[in-house]
Amino acid sequence: MQNLKKPNFEIIRMPPENTQSVLLTVGDSCVIFDPWGRSEDWIRILDERKLKLQSIYATHGHPDHISAAPSLARHYNVPWYLHSGDFRLVGWGNGLLEYFGLPKISLSDIRPTTLDLSPTVVLPDVKMNIVETPGHTPGGVAYYFPDEKIMLIGDTLFQESYGRCDLPGGDEKMLFQSIANIYNMNLPGETMVVHGHGMDTTIDWLRKNNPYFHN
Repeated sequence: MQNLKKPNFEIIRMPPENTQSVLLTVGDSCVIFDPWGRSEDWIRILDERKLKLQSIYATHGHPDHISAAPSLARHYNVPWYLHSGDFRLVGWGNGLLEYFGLPKISLSDIRPTTLDLSPTVVLPDVKMNIVETPGHTPGGVAYYFPDEKIMLIGDTLFQESYGRCDLPGGDEKMLFQSIANIYNMNLPGETMVVHGHGMDTTIDWLRKNNPYFHN
């Protein structure tokens, strides 16, 4: 019998508002991308909605994209996935978490699981492709959902700019190549692009308005 439940992508701006996290749900199952904020706030949302967390994915290893991942993974006994190129960044940015009044990430806490770069079915009938986007960080990735025409691009590209390259592991040349690679994917113009910070756009919008989005 065909699954008639449709996936829902919801942008969550968890306090302290800084990062665009994404909650993907199909029925009562869910996946979280870039879980910023406090794990207890996420637990409250999931419990209130009676959602069962299946896994956690990060676009890269900066603290504002993984702050709640280890404790959520422990609480729900689920894996949290990160490109191995960014493993060394876990815990690196605890100063930023301290600035925002968030718990530090302990190096003895739940470790990330190496991200498999093969196409995967992340939830029932939800296909996800993984695009490597090094430059902002060594292990940056974007998540593309071809059936829904949605790309979660992290901090690789913003509405009218691109991610910073002056942090550990940053490489501007590699970042521009990553942006060119996404441009050359020739995604449908109506594809929704969810950025790590700021409002979402579309591929068409970026083609017309972002001077760095070219091959």
